[in-house]
Amino acid sequence: MRVRRCRARWAALLIGSVFMGSVGPGDAGAAPLTVDRWIRQNTAGGASYLRVPAACAARPCPLVIVSHPRAQTAERLRDSPQVNVLLSALLNANFAVLLSGDGGPNSWGSASALYTSAAAHLAAVRTYPWNGRTYALGLSMGGLLALRSALPGAPYEVRGVALIDAWVSLSGAWASAPSRRSEIRAAYNVDHSRVAQYDPLHLTALVPPLPLFIVSSPDDKVVPAAINAQRLSSYAQPGVSDVVTLSGAHMGGNRFSPALASRLVAFLQRLERLAGTRSS
Repeated sequence: MRVRRCRARWAALLIGSVFMGSVGPGDAGAAPLTVDRWIRQNTAGGASYLRVPAACAARPCPLVIVSHPRAQTAERLRDSPQVNVLLSALLNANFAVLLSGDGGPNSWGSASALYTSAAAHLAAVRTYPWNGRTYALGLSMGGLLALRSALPGAPYEVRGVALIDAWVSLSGAWASAPSRRSEIRAAYNVDHSRVAQYDPLHLTALVPPLPLFIVSSPDDKVVPAAINAQRLSSYAQPGVSDVVTLSGAHMGGNRFSPALASRLVAFLQRLERLAGTRSS
């Protein structure tokens, strides 16, 4: 009963300010399908970019939504050689990739961020033969949006969440520095007494375990693993989740290695196989 009440409260907080759209797998838009290049979507709160592998023109493919770090944009991800190691691995494995504008550079997983992601998702899945399954990848600050999108009340369903050096504790981010606190206050228009209501980590404790891919480092001084990755890992679904501990500072090069990219793809492909087994 407590979980149902919390889910209802979460939905009420979120749905009131987020665009809701219902799209079936493979819904087609009017525009012809463009493959193997980034297509800009002029979503509110920052442009988003979709890229569809050529193979996905002929058969249904899943979608991965990527949320960016603090003070960055979808364009920064698109043009980053390091991030493209991960993106190329996803595209080569026939996952369409959507770089979300996230509602702006410092949206901290707010309703505005989720509105932008929802609008981009709605447009994206009408563009190509989507198989009905969406996954989220959050980098640093983008972890808050990625995790939030997998919780009850989100405007689209997320089947698994991947997180790299990610904030998942909004309360932890609020307490970590005055600059972050100021940005969160502006993004959510709340004071400290209400931050916990929107905290994805707090809400994750109220739902069944989630399929999670969590990458963190004990050396990270920007996003402390002790209050983010380590706490979230206790809510990871056994048997399908993958918790990776690396060394080095925040968002270091080993987060964008071919080896980690392969491990990320393996996590998502595992979820795809399980989904196919259940539907057969």
